[in-house]
Amino acid sequence: MDVDPLLARARQVWTGLAGSPIRFPARQVAVAASANSSMCPPGWVGVVALGDAAICTVPTDDLVGLVTRACRTLPVDALTDPDRLSAVLPVAEVLGPAALAYCDDHRYRPHRLQATEQLPVHHPDLVDFLASVPAEDAAECGLVEITSAAYVLRAGTAIVAAAGYRHWPGRVAHLSVLTAPRRRGRGFARTVAAAATVDGLAKGLLPQWRARPAASRRVARALGFRELGAQLSVRVDGRDAR
Repeated sequence: MDVDPLLARARQVWTGLAGSPIRFPARQVAVAASANSSMCPPGWVGVVALGDAAICTVPTDDLVGLVTRACRTLPVDALTDPDRLSAVLPVAEVLGPAALAYCDDHRYRPHRLQATEQLPVHHPDLVDFLASVPAEDAAECGLVEITSAAYVLRAGTAIVAAAGYRHWPGRVAHLSVLTAPRRRGRGFARTVAAAATVDGLAKGLLPQWRARPAASRRVARALGFRELGAQLSVRVDGRDAR
């Protein structure tokens, strides 16, 4: 069977973030204890499903058996569904799920870049832009955490859309994209995201698009990103887990 290179590379990223020796199995799910997992907040259970298999990290050894038995009662595509996972585990809190999409040189769909401007991440205009949008939008997009330059579009002197990426382990360019609420639906997100994606590809990085909103996922698909799976983090209620 031919190996899907994009899927293989994405899986390698997440096994590296697991903080414990673990591999995606041929099918279904592999579970490992990892107090240092970067797949989820400390003390939580992290699930990443990519293709027809998933990996899961739990914070302590005593949860491995419980979570393994519970997860193996579900199909892989249900492991990142909070409702279905909550039916087999005592879930107290949930973060996600978020779709995971990836792009490479072969899949990228060229888009106009000439309108974008490149700014350092702490540029006053970018700071003003982030302050002008709802706080939840600024937090969700992650632009304050980018380590690349920011690629922006302006209307007059004001920034109306921006994108960049954060360097993740495994040579990943984790994309962040934001358009001003009143300027959405005009293709601005695609333009700035294209500039950030091209920059990441030129540096030999793997562009990753992690998103929940349907509109954001449509932008990713328009640029050639391929949705390979999803990520979910849950906190298990320790009292019910015994």
